Amino acid sequence: MTQTTERPAAAPGAPTGTAPAGPSARIAVLKRDGGVAAFEPAKISAAMRAAFLAVEGQGAGGSSRVRELVDVLTGQVVAALERRYGAGRSVDVEEIQDQVELALMRSGEHRIARSYVLYREEHARLRAAAASLPEPDDASRGAELPQMPGGARIPDLRVTGPDGGQAPLDVDRLRLVIGEACADLDPAVDASAVLAETVRSLYDGITAAELAQAPVLAARSMVETEPDYSRVSARLLLDVLRTEVLTLLAGEPQQASQAQMAERYPAYFADYVRHGVADERLDPRLLDFDLERLGAAIRPERDLDFTYLGLQTLYDRYFLHTRGVRFEMPQAFFLRVAMGLALEEDDREARAVQFYEALSSFDLMTSTPTLFNAGTVRPQLSSCFLTTVDDDLDAIYSGIRDNALLAKFSGGLGNDWTPVRGTGAYIKGTNGESSGIVPFLKVANDTAIAVNQGGKRKGAVCAYLETWHIDVEQFLDLRKNTGDDRRRTHDMNTANWVPDLFLQRVEADGDWTLFSPDEVPDLHDLYGAAFKDRYEHYEAEAAAGRIAVSRTVRAKDLWRRMLTMLFETGHPWITFKDACNLRSPQQHAGVVHSSNLCTEITLNTSRDEVAVCNLASVNLAQHVGPDGLDEEKLRATVRTAVRMLDDVIDINLYTIPQAENSNRKHRPVGLGLMGFQDALFTLGLPYASEAAVEFAGTSMEAISHAAISASADLAEERGAYASFPGSLWSQGVMPHDSVARVAEARGGDLDQPVVERQDWASLRERVQRTGVRNSNIMAIAPTATISNIVGVSQSIEPQYRNLYVKANMSGDFTVVSTSLVRALKERGLWDDVMVSDLKYYDGSLGAVDRVPADLKALYATAFEVDPHWLVRAGSRRQVWIDQAQSLNLYVLEPNGRTLDELYRAAWRQGLKTTYYLRSSSRTHVEKSTLKGTDGRLNAVAVAPAAAAVPAVPAAVAPPVTAAPTAVAAVVPTGAPQPAACSIDDPECEACQ
Repeated sequence: MTQTTERPAAAPGAPTGTAPAGPSARIAVLKRDGGVAAFEPAKISAAMRAAFLAVEGQGAGGSSRVRELVDVLTGQVVAALERRYGAGRSVDVEEIQDQVELALMRSGEHRIARSYVLYREEHARLRAAAASLPEPDDASRGAELPQMPGGARIPDLRVTGPDGGQAPLDVDRLRLVIGEACADLDPAVDASAVLAETVRSLYDGITAAELAQAPVLAARSMVETEPDYSRVSARLLLDVLRTEVLTLLAGEPQQASQAQMAERYPAYFADYVRHGVADERLDPRLLDFDLERLGAAIRPERDLDFTYLGLQTLYDRYFLHTRGVRFEMPQAFFLRVAMGLALEEDDREARAVQFYEALSSFDLMTSTPTLFNAGTVRPQLSSCFLTTVDDDLDAIYSGIRDNALLAKFSGGLGNDWTPVRGTGAYIKGTNGESSGIVPFLKVANDTAIAVNQGGKRKGAVCAYLETWHIDVEQFLDLRKNTGDDRRRTHDMNTANWVPDLFLQRVEADGDWTLFSPDEVPDLHDLYGAAFKDRYEHYEAEAAAGRIAVSRTVRAKDLWRRMLTMLFETGHPWITFKDACNLRSPQQHAGVVHSSNLCTEITLNTSRDEVAVCNLASVNLAQHVGPDGLDEEKLRATVRTAVRMLDDVIDINLYTIPQAENSNRKHRPVGLGLMGFQDALFTLGLPYASEAAVEFAGTSMEAISHAAISASADLAEERGAYASFPGSLWSQGVMPHDSVARVAEARGGDLDQPVVERQDWASLRERVQRTGVRNSNIMAIAPTATISNIVGVSQSIEPQYRNLYVKANMSGDFTVVSTSLVRALKERGLWDDVMVSDLKYYDGSLGAVDRVPADLKALYATAFEVDPHWLVRAGSRRQVWIDQAQSLNLYVLEPNGRTLDELYRAAWRQGLKTTYYLRSSSRTHVEKSTLKGTDGRLNAVAVAPAAAAVPAVPAAVAPPVTAAPTAVAAVVPTGAPQPAACSIDDPECEACQ
């Protein structure tokens, strides 16, 4: 839709188009301090728009009318100054501001001009006042109780208690709680403003519950202007939690400030454990710990480290409760998890303190099932379960039953359905024909919905199918919103398990034959050269008419359909069978038949073995500084993490015997990472850069070396895992050594460089000599939820947007890039106009003229980073990982050629799996202000197509590489964005 706007008449000789974007070389600005700076028209535009914002509200700053008008007026000011001063002369700041006033008046914008005049006068007054005052004492900042602005008085109000009785509002406590919450944060945090906004929402007779929430919502509404208000909101929510917890344990109303709670924490902790055991929530063995010693180890100040999103997530779904009333404070939560993991340790208290320190400092975080259940009476701590569904009715329904039992306590599921015979295959027992896998997948889908994990979240499952299965085309359609709904699985994830031979046929434009597995049963267990030989044998058999159920298709056509469905429905994902198996350390013990719910686990499965994996993630942001990676700290964190994960195996509650047998025999764990984007911000490395790709490899190599060393330490202490003999580990083959096996199988067609920086020679020798404790050690999970808790970017993801509203099961949350705000403040660029710009451009800096190019490159958002950079970084990481990684791919404008090149690049560069394909959504950040709301945010507003993320800055363009011949475009640009591809799917958290 084209929109026209009436423009004011331009001054003679003034430009009528867009205002100049960059500094003017003809004019210099004489600053108030006597210095000289380049003249920047973008600053004039920002000042004008600030005046419009002040008069017309936040919505004005992002309107097309205002933007076009400001561009014209800026052009007029520039032209007037250039006529008057010409080249080489300096112009005073006040003269520039005079010209802005004149331009506003001539355009007829008298109210805006008046606001601009008042703005100048107020800032002149503030400059004069600041010059006469001493510098504030930073040590005392935030210590005083907030006052109402202008000396206003808080009205006399009464508060209605739970019993219906009323009491006067405790004004002093309200001021104390807000003052504590705002202390020691960014100077821009204004406790008086939070107090005023809180008072604005109060009324006579307000309930105690509403009063407790009022400051939280007041601070929450300010997050977009200063990210530290998120921490203020979290601290105010802490006060709600303290009251809830202490009242329950005391049996009568109790309150405590943060300072008071710090003193009470040790005694509270002992009461908490006793109550939890009596309430049959906590394992009675926790009473055997030295509770006084553990209580003394608690760090109360760490309660203040949460963002609002993190603490609200814990409050809603993680903290233990008695019939909806919580009795678990944050540090008790972390210590409970630590104690639960230390139950089998020799010195339980010392290990519990070690684990607690790692968790509560946010150096690492275990996965959601471990956080939910460690230390409780039902300690199901594992994240992922992988199963193979065999080809008979009893096995099929046993597999669906196993799904229900495994999902009950928060497990995420990956099911290998390839063995189940396809449509039209002969059934000897009934002398009939099979209906194929789709009807059974429908039952599995509905089972996942029925088992909702106690209301905490839906069951989650992913079905895998090999590309040669006769039902693969029906499998591709499972997530479509059209067609027979009885043959659709709207809630089940799906993934293609793709052999190398298929992609080789695509590149050769060859044929591809589909079979029913009952006639070609050995294909399921073969990979590499053995698969190729046997597959070609079956093709010859089919051509000779000796196979009853088969069909030949053009490989490119099937590949096109796979990519089309991936774009249209978000499924099935693309995962690579041969890379997963050729690099598996457990080749001697079985076959990897699928990945898991989130595509990072690659473990063997069979009818008798259900693979289990236990996850944790290192917070990489906590292990980097401006000078690089702190390898010593990283090694210590990894050592603790691997020990915790190994303990999970022995403590875990197993709901089916096949899972327990497999897990105790092989003892796999999956250590990953999160906060990768935050680490890049600290290092000043744009995601789309060679340096970031290099860092992805070096940081993962350091984690890999430390994790394998830690597992070898445990092997010396506790013994190697039972199936160690014959493994790649026992042969001295480290994860990166196995890359050569993939290259050999593909005839050298692999673009995945390997460069050693750590001391691998001595580690190889040690592992061969002593063994490792765990068959598999590393896997990078999505971490969407635990990264929210910690307050860092999830997993290895690029930053989604610099300002957006995040929706999950705890509600809607304004998310602002703290790192970006800090950088903009350092350059004097963070103001209301910048907030408006970020909303208007949906969290992107690309089109904001006054932001320097280096910041645009560093803070490029996910859809501004060419996805080939994500593949290259993933490839470098994959070298060092014995399992896989949950790698999302972001494509701004998908089409067939783009997706074909991207996924073939992922295959050729040695990735084992890929996860979601994310395309830019049709909804964006609310363009109007969030200030003045009650905190229940209006998450998104439909935006015109023209408001999509702007063009990628040149600084983040991908390297030009020769791409293979592309399949013709088949995916329609502009198709509806599938709900399953939202940036944060709150229903899919089993691995997180």
